[in-house]
Amino acid sequence: MGIQRIESVTYGVDDLGTCVRFFEDFGLFPVERTDEHAVFETLTGQTLHLDTLPGSLLPPPVEDGPTLREVVWGVDTGAELERLVAAAGRDREVRESADGVHHTVDETGFGVGLSLARPKPAPFTPRPANALGSVGRWDAPLEAITRVRPLRMCHVALNIPKEGREDAVAFYTERLGFRPTDVVEPMGVFMQAPGDDDQHTMLLCHRPDKAGVNHIAYEVPGFDDVVQGGNHMIDKGWREARRLGRHTVGSNVFRFLHAPCGGRVEYAADMDRVGEAYGTRVHETTPPHHIWVLRTNRDQQDAPAS
Repeated sequence: MGIQRIESVTYGVDDLGTCVRFFEDFGLFPVERTDEHAVFETLTGQTLHLDTLPGSLLPPPVEDGPTLREVVWGVDTGAELERLVAAAGRDREVRESADGVHHTVDETGFGVGLSLARPKPAPFTPRPANALGSVGRWDAPLEAITRVRPLRMCHVALNIPKEGREDAVAFYTERLGFRPTDVVEPMGVFMQAPGDDDQHTMLLCHRPDKAGVNHIAYEVPGFDDVVQGGNHMIDKGWREARRLGRHTVGSNVFRFLHAPCGGRVEYAADMDRVGEAYGTRVHETTPPHHIWVLRTNRDQQDAPAS
């Protein structure tokens, strides 16, 4: 089948201690720490690497400051991995590291890796919900979620220049097998990996007209986790980047935070799952960013008393 998921991401960072504290607060599991390097893991075994001295197999950064340097994509079989490495390397160098990752670069300059996927099972029980005629919870009040733990990295969004955007998308669709699900002509292209059923695994966004990391989204079990995860990060002193809401494209509930490693990270839940019947939807104008977003007039002086 091909690419199944994001296997790992690597950021080049300046302040390792601050970045480590951020992802500890965010809910990832620390795996390794040195003076120059730290590794975190999701519940399903994907890894986040933070490096003050990124290795020689990574291309130069596409923007100033801390930023994303490479996304490694996990492939289901050795035969598919060999095929994709050959496709990626038709006109560029691909180098294999000792850990079995094949490293190259995309049209924009982002590092692209290919390796075998090594998913871990992450069993969880969704919190039951109640509605008239559909009762999932009897005699058991809900309790607060004491610690939000992301299940997985579910998608990555990268900013790219407008010039050459067709070639940037073609690298992923024609060589790596991604499928466009929603093409938003003024903004970017949402793409699904062959082994994923999320509405998008990747977004190449040309609206900013420059290269850079936009965000990486982490799936959590449900709406409560999105809300409480964001609240916890605010309590820890981190800055929210976008108010709680639900996207139009993909339908997922979201909450974004500015990340000291560059760009933003997103708590996400309840994204659309789509198959071949969904096809490719082309939008000549940009759909609204969200179906809804949290609003309040509670702090306005002229708001009615409650």
